[in-house]
Amino acid sequence: MRLTRRQLTGALAALPLLPMLGGCEERHADTLTIWAMGNEGASLPALLNRLALPADLPPVDVQPLPWSAAHEKLLTGFAGGSLPTIGQVGNSWIAEMAAIGAIAPLPASATTLLDDQFAAVVETNRIGGTAWAVPWYVDTRLQFYRKDMFARAGYAAPPLAWAEWKRALHRVKALAGPGNYAVLLPLNEFEQLLTIALSASARLLRDKGARGAFSDPEFKAALAFYKSLFDERLAPIASATQISNIWTEFAKGYFSIFTSGPWTIGDMKSRLDPAMQDKWATAPNPGPGGIGSAAPGGSSLVVFASQADSAAAWDIVARLLAPTAQLAFHRLTGNLPARRSVWRAAGLASDPIVAPFATQLDHATALPKVPEWERIVTEMQVVAERMVRGHYSVDAAAHEIDRRADRLLEKRRWMLDRGRAL
Repeated sequence: MRLTRRQLTGALAALPLLPMLGGCEERHADTLTIWAMGNEGASLPALLNRLALPADLPPVDVQPLPWSAAHEKLLTGFAGGSLPTIGQVGNSWIAEMAAIGAIAPLPASATTLLDDQFAAVVETNRIGGTAWAVPWYVDTRLQFYRKDMFARAGYAAPPLAWAEWKRALHRVKALAGPGNYAVLLPLNEFEQLLTIALSASARLLRDKGARGAFSDPEFKAALAFYKSLFDERLAPIASATQISNIWTEFAKGYFSIFTSGPWTIGDMKSRLDPAMQDKWATAPNPGPGGIGSAAPGGSSLVVFASQADSAAAWDIVARLLAPTAQLAFHRLTGNLPARRSVWRAAGLASDPIVAPFATQLDHATALPKVPEWERIVTEMQVVAERMVRGHYSVDAAAHEIDRRADRLLEKRRWMLDRGRAL
């Protein structure tokens, strides 16, 4: 869906004003500006200093943004014609940024930057066969589990097929004792249900992304499996805000599995007592018949449309994707490198805690590439929580998610019906 800057400006008029975030100060015309978020924005200047950029490149000005304001900052920057040269963009935002014409597609000379990367992550950046961004670092979600509890239950690791996985959870719950559970599935988080749905090969949307596919048999099977984990009291009916301290509860045995990403590895090492350090591990997600799926995540680098022909911009992107830069970036931030060769160079491919993330990324599935996706998945979880609490049956919940998704996709259908570009 291609919007003009004037249309987007009108749509943003009702949004609250943002902090300046350093985006409106006067900059030298020859300066190459990068917007980067969170820890990456804080670490990028040090990385660029290590790269020893050649003198013929323009000066690089890194402007860090908080993740909480980044999405809105990108939209208002587009509306106001004040986007930088290069930006870090969450992979789930790329469809939206491409749809409004904010970012430039990769030129032919830059497509080699997608080699040596995880296919599912690259696919998230490809829309209509065109690549719009270069993955900078990657992540996904998998299981963090109590090795000692599963060993006591007779398992070296959580089984990878749903039926056996659930049997193992029942054994772990029995060992944990009254008042404890086997798995944590916070009702205010959509990622766990989404992972189960992707593992069931649910397509999620249909008709070129114009309607929900949540009444498909695959999604309903996922929804039924998700609901059964609560019905069989393997998971507490609780939101994340009701868990006072996830590390304490994990160590106490209130649950023995939870789903999270690579950012949690550092927390596990710093927040769990030394006596717990050899009692946890990671494992890929289970699926109906073996290793399940997950959504590929991370952040990518884009060149904004106003700089599409900037050779210097694409040069900087290429330098940030070079193996030596990726390795240095990993050491600075702890982020998982986008390039597989760097996993080997950094020893990540043989690290028993980190290596399962590569396995999971090899089984990941790209999400629907529609700008409305984040709103759709939020509605999915709202309905799923009501289902778990007894307000909907599986069939009724699937129908309701479809209804809500179709309402959000109404404008997309209107555009498709009239043959408009998306």
